[in-house]
This record gives sequence, C-alpha cells and structure tokens, in this order.
Amino acid sequence: MSKRIIVGICGASGVIYGIRLLQALVENPIHISLLISRAGRLVLSHESDFDPDAPLESLKQLGAKLHEAAQLNVYGPNDWLAPPASGSFRHDGMVIAPCSMKTLAAVAGGLADTLLQRAADVCLKERRPLILVPRETPLNLIHLENMVRVCRAGAILLPAMPSFYTHPQTIPALVDTVTARILDHLAVQHQLAQEWGKVNIC
Repeated sequence: MSKRIIVGICGASGVIYGIRLLQALVENPIHISLLISRAGRLVLSHESDFDPDAPLESLKQLGAKLHEAAQLNVYGPNDWLAPPASGSFRHDGMVIAPCSMKTLAAVAGGLADTLLQRAADVCLKERRPLILVPRETPLNLIHLENMVRVCRAGAILLPAMPSFYTHPQTIPALVDTVTARILDHLAVQHQLAQEWGKVNIC
C-alpha cells in the first residue's frame, strides 16, 4: 500500500509551506488528503495562485512532476464523512502547514469543530504522527503553553524556521529547508536539502 498523508492548511500566513509540501508529496506514490480551513482559503487566495478547487493543475503549473500513482483528494471544512474524520482511516501522518495559533489552541484543547481539527484530534488519540508547523511571531505565553500541551500529547512541533547553512539563494530554496524537515519526519524521500555532513561549508 502506498503512503497516506493528510495535509492541513489553515489561516496563518505562510501557505507557501503547505503548497511546497504538496508539490513534493505528489511526486511520490502517495495518497494525499488535503484539508483547508475557511481562513486557509482566504490566505491561499491572498498569498498565492494556488487553486484549492483544481489542486493538481495548480501544482503542475508550479512545476510539480506528478507521480502516476499519486492521488490528491480535497475535503471541505465540515465534510464529516471524509475518511480523515475517523480513527479507522489508517494513514502515515498528518501535517498542518502553516498552523495558525487558533488551530494550535483547538488541538491543544481537544476541540473538533472542523474536519481539520477533528483529523488532528484523531491523530493524537490513535497515536499517529501529527506535525504542526506554526508560523507566528512573537509568541505569547498562551501560544507557548498550547505548544507544550500538544507536545505532551504526542504532536511534533516543527516551526517554520528556515535554516541558512546551505546558502539558499531564493525564497523557494529557503522554504525547502523547512519542507525537507517535514518530509524527513514523514519518512518520505526527497532531494530538497542535503544532510548535514554532506553540505559544503567551505
């Protein structure tokens, strides 16, 4: 069976991280469930040309080379019949990129008012990988305490903090330093960034 990955995009600035993750995933034989919040759609339209109603076409226009076995299904915020709403849907992990502080708070509080929140809650209760990519600064005490709560519950916090030791020359290359770490935690092979020890630092 090919990998199954859930990708969530919500209303934080930085939707480029979610889009770049999708680009990398569709180049592999992976079944992707895409969950976009209402605020996420607004930010997508403001920050990108990505069309959530024609995701594969959008990814191809961005240069993605679709794997013949890749699948991408988009579900609405209140589609409670979607597979990710149930623990019986076996998958290999969920990523929320970017993750707003509102969604972080919902996950920390065990809320499930939307499909995206429900899918994240299912990940925690079923002990499946949940990766949250917060994109906010500065952080207040409430944000930090919510991060501690989700971490204790089993989530992986992977803030959108690009690295610079590879000397990225473009915004996509900078984004790739974060996307590569997400893919590492999903055990998805990629060529987005070199491993430390293989990087020429001279």
